[in-house]
Order: sequence, then C-alpha cells, then structure tokens
Amino acid sequence: MLHKGLPNYLQAAKPNPMDNRSPWYKNTAPSYAGIFLAVPFMAGMAGALQYGSVWAAAVGLFWGALFCFALYYVPGVLGFKTGMPLYVVGSSTFGTHGGILMPGLLMGVLQIGWHAVFTYSATTFFMTAIGRDAATGSAFFWIVCAVWGLVFALVGAVGIRWLSWLSSWIPIFPLVVIIIAGFSNMNGICHFKGVAQESHLLSWIPWLGLGAFAALQAAAGFFATAGAAGADFTLNSRNTKDVVLGGVFGIIAAALVAGVFSILTIAGAMGNNPQLAVQCGMGTGKPDVFAAFIGSIGEVGGLAKIMYWIFVIACICPTGFCAFLAANSFSTMFPNLPRIGMTLAAGVVGVILAATGVAQNLVGFFGIIGASFGPIIGAMTADYLRQGGWSGPRKGINWAGYGAWAVGFVVGILGSLPKIGFAYGLETLMSFLVGFAMYLILAEVGLEPESLEMNK
Repeated sequence: MLHKGLPNYLQAAKPNPMDNRSPWYKNTAPSYAGIFLAVPFMAGMAGALQYGSVWAAAVGLFWGALFCFALYYVPGVLGFKTGMPLYVVGSSTFGTHGGILMPGLLMGVLQIGWHAVFTYSATTFFMTAIGRDAATGSAFFWIVCAVWGLVFALVGAVGIRWLSWLSSWIPIFPLVVIIIAGFSNMNGICHFKGVAQESHLLSWIPWLGLGAFAALQAAAGFFATAGAAGADFTLNSRNTKDVVLGGVFGIIAAALVAGVFSILTIAGAMGNNPQLAVQCGMGTGKPDVFAAFIGSIGEVGGLAKIMYWIFVIACICPTGFCAFLAANSFSTMFPNLPRIGMTLAAGVVGVILAATGVAQNLVGFFGIIGASFGPIIGAMTADYLRQGGWSGPRKGINWAGYGAWAVGFVVGILGSLPKIGFAYGLETLMSFLVGFAMYLILAEVGLEPESLEMNK
C-alpha cells in the first residue's frame, strides 16, 4: 500500500519494469544526440568565437562536453535504478511537496522558453529561406511564429507518438548539413581573426581563456535541463553500462561533433567574410548568435538555401516536444488541468516570446537555464553521494535542497543580470558546485527531513 502522506503525483508514479527496457543505442544515445543536433546549440558556439580563438573555443567545448556528461550521470543512474522519472527521484532532494515546484513546475516553465527558442529558430530560418527580412516584431514575423508555434504545440498535444517517430531520423539531416558546412567554410579558418582580444591574465592559456569559458558555458547552459532529465531517458536503460555508454556517445561524442563543425562553420565564414562578424555584433559582448549562424550557413554557397530548409524541418520535433513537456510538467503536478489546453497555452506563451524577440537572446537564456538547473543537479548529486543511492521521497519540503538551489542560483545568474552582475563564463559550473556544497552543509546541520517509503 502506498504511504498515505504522499501527494497524488507520487502515488500515481509507477516504475518502468525491466521488460520494457532496451540497449543504450536504441534510446538514450540517439535521443541525446538529437538534442545536440539542434540550431540553438550550434548557434551558441558563435558566442565563444568572439574572443578570438578557434582553439580556445574547441578546448572549452571539450570540457563542456565532459561537464554535460557529469550533469547527466547522477540523474541518469537514479532513473535506471528506480525506473522513475525526474519528478519522482527529485522528491528526495526537494521533498514530497517541495518537488512540485522544483524540479517539477520549474522544468515546465523553462520548457516554454525552449518552445519559444525553437519557434524563433524555425521562423528566422524560414524567413531567410524565402528571402524575406527576418524583422522581429513585424506582422509577417508574428504570423509565421504563431502558425509554427501553435501548430506544433497542437501536434505535441495529440501526436506525440508521431513526433517520437519523426525524431528518430530527422536529426540525421542537420548532422549532414553541419558537416558539409564545416568543410565548405574551412578554407576561411586561416583568415579568421577574433574581433575581440582577450586582455585578462589567463588569455594566453587556451583552456583558461574567455573563449574556452564561453564555449563551456554555452554547452552546459544549453544542456542543463536535458541533464536533469537524464532520469526520464535512463528509466529505459537495462544497467549502468547502458547509462554510461548512452552518455558517452549521445552526449560527449554528439556535443563534440556538432560543436566542432559549428565552430568551423562560423569561424570559417567570418574568415572569408569579416563583415559578417561586424553585422552580428561580434566583439560587443552581446553577439546575435542566431544571425551569426544563419549568416555562416549563407557563406556555403549554392547549397545554402537547401540547408536553410533542413534547419527549418529540424525544428519541428523540438518545438512540439517542448510544448508537450511543459504541459506534462504542469498536469503531472496538477492532474485536474486539461493536458491539451495546457499544451496550447504553453504554445501561446512561446509564440509571444519568439515573436517579440525575447527568445533571440540565446546567451542570456542559456545563463538562466544553467543557473536554474545547475544547482538542482548539484544538490541531487550531493544527496545521492551522501546517501549512497536514492533514499526515497522526503517529507514535506527539503530545505537543504531549496537552500542549496537558492545560493547556487544567485551565483549562476550573475552573468545574466544587466548592470548588476558580471559574466565570467563558468556560471553553470559554479552554480552546480555551489549547489553541491551547500546541500552537504545544510543537510549536515539538520535541514534534511525524514524519508518516506514509496510502498508500505
């Protein structure tokens, strides 16, 4: 019998049986690889290149890929061992009632942001493909955003199986495109010169320079929500080996391939056409990374228009998935909410954020994502190591988890606060470490409540 002190969302949770599980190359690896073959991740690499070094960006990407694996590992192991999704395993770190807000509802809110980002990505590529000025806020831009965002939010509500099938093969095309673009623009690499020179004491060490920091932050900020959702992926894993190999190939290898060829594409294009860097605001501290990426694809030549359309198509699945996941987070915590209505509501908000240009600030959005979920994963990791596994849901609100998140969030959000904070390029990493350390401290002083049994 289920413990009567558990809220409805935990009472309804059922572990995924071993009979339903399959090897890493059939679920975890391809799912994560598809995430990295997305426009926002590839465009995000432009932010690292404004500091002047392809080498530093590549080294930072490498460390970023390893850190992404670290963000995924503990949630992934918890998913495999329990057969439960994130909102269940997170109830240990944040409590049975605390888990409703974090990571539950917070994940839903940020998925609306992702819906907006993918709607903006698809719209800008579509406008470029048809030869129209991608003027944010214009009537035509609003129309395209509305049609795209709402149609695929509806598909996410009623056709999620169709999206799942589509997502199993669509990522192949952006992979081919970015590889072709990287090789096509590669001759410009030798002419690439950073539009902003690093002036701090660490600039002479590639793996400590700002370019490396920016690449690490771009990868980690992009991936933080997906890392926390590792439990949702690995509840389909058969053993720890599946968890590790799924991460190695789906996260580390996929991030390196997509990231390296994106760096080559963008740097090569700017080497061939230095004016592109100026147009995109490179070196200003606020580069338009979407414009940099789209412009770099445009430097490929005759294949560019085909590539634009492929990137439009590549945004179909994530746009629908994000609206679905947002609604799923809300309706899981509050089951009386209508699922289809919540999905369309998420789509409406995403459309507004995209059409008004709020979703254009990709660097800032990555900062918010990293600051929000870096300390969540840090606290979950500390909880896991402290207990030697999953202790089950904890009663009420786990103030050790909330305190760890609050301090880690403040540390991580500094780079996204205009005129208040400062960007240093390691926000997600630092928020993770601070969340980890604070949880251990707060749990030790007695802010961690008792555990409850899922079955009694």
